[in-house]
Amino acid sequence: MAKKTSLSDRHLRILWATIRHYITTAEPVGSKTLVNEYDFSVSSATIRNAMGWLEKAGLLYQPHTSAGRIPSDSGYRVYV
Repeated sequence: MAKKTSLSDRHLRILWATIRHYITTAEPVGSKTLVNEYDFSVSSATIRNAMGWLEKAGLLYQPHTSAGRIPSDSGYRVYV
């Protein structure tokens, strides 16, 4: 599990935005949603790559290939 201090600022912002959006909507969060609804100055592809890294780190989970991502238990622990 990645610790909060080992995450880059971008990864941490993406993780927090994903968790906040998931808490609000209870639906998987995609990269375009984060770009459109949060103040990210990068492309959705960059967000998608970062979300993939967060998934490999065990902080996000993708229910199936075409879905957005949801926070894992470890992701919630970093958030709180």
